[in-house]
Amino acid sequence: MRAKITYAITAAVLVFYFALVGSRGVLLIGTGTPLTVTFGLAVLILPVIGVWFLWKNTQFVRKANQLAAELDAEGGLPVDELKRTPSGRVDRDSADEVFAQRKAETEDAPGDWRNWFRLAVAYHDARDTPRARKAMQRAIALHDGRHVEAA
Repeated sequence: MRAKITYAITAAVLVFYFALVGSRGVLLIGTGTPLTVTFGLAVLILPVIGVWFLWKNTQFVRKANQLAAELDAEGGLPVDELKRTPSGRVDRDSADEVFAQRKAETEDAPGDWRNWFRLAVAYHDARDTPRARKAMQRAIALHDGRHVEAA
């Protein structure tokens, strides 16, 4: 719940920032000189890109949470079996061990979104965020029935 609140606050701050930057772009365009119109248009591109990025990220998080809820209802969420350091961080060797297991499961059944979801969690625990995101994107695509190229 805390993560959802943090995400909502961050998104609200970003939307406010996008509106502020957009208004400055409109003011620049309103002055009417060729230079300020050019700058104003350039400034308007930033909030457009930001809104697009925020939208895509929100959709990704929403779909990943839907998959987690579905997997939880099936009783298939991965159990947190990782050893931790005294500070609470995941032990690297423990994460690597679980990752190897999840990778083998995914290689045995590459068309099952559940395996890709669990692999994404294992990548995340191993602190490999880019691969975790790609594995989760694959899980979402497989769940939605979209064709996925072999990795």
